[in-house]
Amino acid sequence: MTSLNVHFATAEAISLLLYPFAEVVVHNLATGQIAAIYNNFSKRNIGDESLLEELKDYNELPNIFPVYSKVNWDGRKIKSISATLRDQAGNAIGLLCMNLDLSKWEQLHQFLGNWLQGLNAQTQPAVLFKDDWREKINLYVSEYLAKEGIPLKQLSKEKKKALISSLHAEGAFKAKNAAHYIADVLDLSRATIYNYLR
Repeated sequence: MTSLNVHFATAEAISLLLYPFAEVVVHNLATGQIAAIYNNFSKRNIGDESLLEELKDYNELPNIFPVYSKVNWDGRKIKSISATLRDQAGNAIGLLCMNLDLSKWEQLHQFLGNWLQGLNAQTQPAVLFKDDWREKINLYVSEYLAKEGIPLKQLSKEKKKALISSLHAEGAFKAKNAAHYIADVLDLSRATIYNYLR
């Protein structure tokens, strides 16, 4: 007969992998108590009642329960999943429950949403970027790539020639060190840039 203790290492390993976001609990179906708990954030203890619904036959429990939601004592939203632990004969002896704290992910989601929204809120301050020729080159190259529908690394020799010619027509090479910068952006030598411009 399989002891519930053999599952403790697995439960602890899961909690360590997902620390500090996951609490992992092992429930003993025979005693109706918590047998082990790792990364405890639900303020429960070993020996506390599991408060599971009493069934006539725990063997009828599914091997894996669908993902479900709970609320922690402090109001944090929890996403949980449970698996039935069985002995060698297939009899249900316990439950392995994993509780994932969603609060940090919700904060991150909110932060990213606000941050990304802020990117489109205003144009760049003219006083800061009026003479930023690098920014202008970046913008021109970005628009060129979007129009062509290909990433920079896939630009053919002919496309790079056309882009360099367009940049020259726009006056991009008037700034000091612009040729060096454009060469770096397009992964070309300055000699190749000047050769294309001839």
